[in-house]
Amino acid sequence: MSETQASTIKTIEWTEAGVRMIDQTLLPAHEVYRTYTDYQGVAEAIRSMVIRGAPAIGVAAAMGVALGVKNSNAASADALRADFELIARTISATRPTAVNLFWAVERTRRVFESALAEAASEEQAIAAAKERLVKEAQRMLAEDIAVNEAMGRAGAALLPDRGVVLTHCNAGALATGGYGTALGVIRAAVDAGKKIEVFADETRPFLQGARLTAWELSRDGIPVTIITDSMAGHFMKEGRIRAAIVGADRIAANGDVANKIGTYTVAVLARENGIPFYVAAPLSTIDLKLASGDEIPIEQRSAREVTHVAGVAIAPEAVRAQHPAFDVTPHRYVTAIITERGVAREPYTESLAALFGSKVNSRQSTVHSQG
Repeated sequence: MSETQASTIKTIEWTEAGVRMIDQTLLPAHEVYRTYTDYQGVAEAIRSMVIRGAPAIGVAAAMGVALGVKNSNAASADALRADFELIARTISATRPTAVNLFWAVERTRRVFESALAEAASEEQAIAAAKERLVKEAQRMLAEDIAVNEAMGRAGAALLPDRGVVLTHCNAGALATGGYGTALGVIRAAVDAGKKIEVFADETRPFLQGARLTAWELSRDGIPVTIITDSMAGHFMKEGRIRAAIVGADRIAANGDVANKIGTYTVAVLARENGIPFYVAAPLSTIDLKLASGDEIPIEQRSAREVTHVAGVAIAPEAVRAQHPAFDVTPHRYVTAIITERGVAREPYTESLAALFGSKVNSRQSTVHSQG
C-alpha cells in the first residue's frame, strides 16, 4: 500500500560519505542518487532543483550546514563561527521563496551557538558544534516525516469518500523528507479506505506534476491521470473534480499562500466551480512575520526553463520568456490550511496564530485539533 511504497523513496539522507539525494531533474526516466561531499554541492543541488519542495529544501539546508561545519579546518571557535556564517550565507542565497530554508538555517544557528557556549574549551566547542549539527540535521529529517504523517491524519477527513482530487506541482515524498504534504493527505485518505483518483496538473515549465507526482502515485498504486495546466477548468466545469489540494512554499500570517506558479489559477477556478481548495503545509512553512502575501519574495528563474524542455528548444530562439517560479493565492480562495497541529480556517490571522500558541480572539477561534 501507499505507506510502504512512499517510505521507499529516499529523497534525502545523511550518510558517512556525504548528503545523498535522489536527482529529481532526471525523474521519471532515470532514478539516480547523488552524494554531495561539501556544502557548495548541496547549495548547488538546491539551486538547480536536484532537490526541491519547501520541506525537503529545509532538510537539505540543515544537512548542507552540518556538512560544511563538519568539514571545516578551523582551529578556533571564532574561525569556526566565520566558516559557519559563510556556509549559512551560501545556503541561504540559493532560493528566496521557500521559508523552510531560512527556518532551517536559523535552527542550525541556534544549535551551533549553543554548542560553542556550553563547551569547556575551544577544542571541545569545535567538536561539539560539528557533532550536534549533524545530529540536528538528522533529527530534522525524522521530524519532517513525522510531521507529514500527522498532517495526513489531520487532513484525510476533508477529502471526499470517492472521486477525483486535483493537485498542482509535487507535494509528496519527493518534496519532503518522506510521505508528503498534499500527497500525504491523499495517501492517508486512501489508506483510510477512500476511493480517490488524482488528476495531476503537469505543472509547466518544470513539469513536477507530470514527472514527479505521477511517478510517486503510480508507485503507490493510486490512480493518477496527468492533465495539462490549462485543462483544470474544463474538468472542474464538467463536475469531474471534487476537491483540489496543494502544498506551499510560504504562507503569510493572513493565510495568503505562495506556491508553484499556476496555483493561483487553480484556486480561482475552484472557487468559480464551488470546489474546496485545500493547502497542506507544516508550521515551518508559515511565516507569521509577513502580514500578507504581498511581502513574499518571488523567485525569478531562468527563461530557458520555459523555452526549453529537457534541453530541447520549443520556442523561437530570439523570443523572450518570463519565469516567475511561484505565485501567491489570496487567502479568500483557500478553504482550509492543513498542518500537523490541525486544520485552520478563516480568519487565518487568528487560526494560524493559534497553531503557534499565539494569542487570538477566542470568540472566533477556528482551529480544529487533529485529536
